[in-house]
Amino acid sequence: MAITASELETLLKEAFPKGKVTITDLAGDGNHYAAEVIDESFRGQNRVQQQRSVYAALKGKMDGSQGELHALALTTRAPD
Repeated sequence: MAITASELETLLKEAFPKGKVTITDLAGDGNHYAAEVIDESFRGQNRVQQQRSVYAALKGKMDGSQGELHALALTTRAPD
């Protein structure tokens, strides 16, 4: 089962309520997205730590071969 861009955005905005979240559907199939998450909580974290925070926010939607989300191109950073 695929996930919609709005569902993905909702999950990320719940985890990063003051952050800027931008979702792009890369293939139109509900399985391949790009996400940019800009949030102050990322300040001082390396890229791996930032991305782990985002994956945790997805609440298992990418887990295993039966996950609702197949591919996520992820860009994370603290605000300028």
